[in-house]
Amino acid sequence: MSGIINFITNKKFINNSFKEYLRINFSFYRYFYIDEPLLFKNKLEKCFNKLNIFGRIYISHEGINAQGDILKKFFNKMKYFISQLDPQLNNININIGIDNTSRSFSKLKIKIKKKIVSDGLKNNFFQKIYKKKYLHAKQVNKYLKKKNVIFFDMRNYYEYRIGHFKNSISTYTFTFRDQLKSLLNYINFYKNKKIVLYCTGGIRCEKAASLIYNKGYKKVYQIFGGIIGYINECKNNNIPIKFFGKNFVFDYRLREYISKKILSHCNQCLNKSDYYVNCMNSKCNLLFIQCISCSKKYKSFCSKKCFHIFHQSLL
Repeated sequence: MSGIINFITNKKFINNSFKEYLRINFSFYRYFYIDEPLLFKNKLEKCFNKLNIFGRIYISHEGINAQGDILKKFFNKMKYFISQLDPQLNNININIGIDNTSRSFSKLKIKIKKKIVSDGLKNNFFQKIYKKKYLHAKQVNKYLKKKNVIFFDMRNYYEYRIGHFKNSISTYTFTFRDQLKSLLNYINFYKNKKIVLYCTGGIRCEKAASLIYNKGYKKVYQIFGGIIGYINECKNNNIPIKFFGKNFVFDYRLREYISKKILSHCNQCLNKSDYYVNCMNSKCNLLFIQCISCSKKYKSFCSKKCFHIFHQSLL
């Protein structure tokens, strides 16, 4: 009997220890004017190091864009600190990762940039006059059924390729700045429709929505919290999830699992797959989709050429 009690006690200890070191993935952004980005960075860096936060954070005069992971027990402390850092950050929406089973970052990087999202735009007009219209999960599902509504995916094509809303439109571009250039040509066909923009967490949609609003499109909507916000809201409220495939993320995970549906194909054999890898040849470093079979065959290289170049460099 004592052996069983010891086993139960040890099991509780293990579970408590696991919870003690459980980390969760998070992301947040806010467009607002930061007068002294370096001072802001130093304050943030001091706190985040103290809370053992890992991640990638961009700060500029136009605001903050952050992705990272943190011990769950410190999450509320981080949230409180951010809300006190500047009045503009009070009640900021912080997205919790869809997948928290694996780590996303190994260290903390905070950089001061010209812009928190590289857009190729010459001014900050996106902050002017645009009255934001956000859709929550139930509204999103409702709008997906309507014929007078069009969904635009404001992510790069390689993100769209492994997961998206059914019948949503991609501009088939690989950078946000190129996407903004193409967007006006695409939406020109949908002047009489309601336009719903979505991206991973919402940050790119803020600029895109303001851009097309200032071009005369008034029926412009965004999904609150982006794909991550939508999925979490669906899960928390037992709402059917209408996003198919996987959610691409810019960290070690490369994707978050949402549904079993596989929308993409292996670059090498064209069999169904949605596993992104970077070519093992560092000079190439191509991001591409590779199935398990081709991964074994090509040793995680994008081609036999890269395989040979890499091994010749070791000789």
